[in-house]
Amino acid sequence: MDFNQIKNIIFDLGNVVINIDFDLTYKAFSKISTSDLETVHKKFTELQIWERYELGEFSNEEFIYLLRTELNTRVSDQEIIHAWNALLLDIPLARINKIKELSKKYRLFILSNTSDLHIIEVNKILENTCGISDLKNLVETAYYSHEMKLRKPAQEIYDFVIQESNLIKEETVFLDDNLDNILGAQNYGIKTIHVLEHDMCYYLKEA
Repeated sequence: MDFNQIKNIIFDLGNVVINIDFDLTYKAFSKISTSDLETVHKKFTELQIWERYELGEFSNEEFIYLLRTELNTRVSDQEIIHAWNALLLDIPLARINKIKELSKKYRLFILSNTSDLHIIEVNKILENTCGISDLKNLVETAYYSHEMKLRKPAQEIYDFVIQESNLIKEETVFLDDNLDNILGAQNYGIKTIHVLEHDMCYYLKEA
C-alpha cells in the first residue's frame, strides 16, 4: 500500500494487536460445563452470545449468569470469566513498538468488536508485556463495540469513528483479520489492509 496519502490508522484488536484463538474459549466452556464441544458451539450460535455481549446488551453479571444457566454449570464467576478469556493469548512486543513508532507520524485508533471482560484482561496482558496499563494510552481513541452499542461490519460503526474523530476516509486505513469487517470498511470508503498471513508489522513496514 502507498502510505503517502495516509494520515490515520485504525487497528482491530484480535489477531492484529493481540493474538487470539476462539476455539480455546469453546473448549474451556466445554471443560467446565456438562456440555460437549459441539453443544457449546451450538449454544453460542443460537443465543448469539458473542454478538449480544459485544453490543453491550448484558452487564458482566448478567452475562455470567446467562452462561452459567445455559451451559448448566455451577462453577464460580471467576472460572466462567477465565473460560471466556481463554481465547486471549499474547501481545508481541514488536507490535507495541511499531504502534509507538507509528504514533509519531499518524493519528492512531482502535476499533474492536469486544466486551468489557475481554478488555479488562487484554489490558492486564498489555501491562505484563510492556508496562502500559491501558490500550487507550497507545492510541488517540479506542472504540469498543460494547461501549458504542455498534458492531462491525455495520456501516454505522465506521461512520461513527470517522465523524467522531474528524477523519477523512480517503486518508484512513483500517487493519482487520476478519474479511466481513474489511468489506464493510471498504464499502464505506475506508482503505483497508486484510491482516491474514503475516504479522501486522509486515503490512506496515513501509508506513
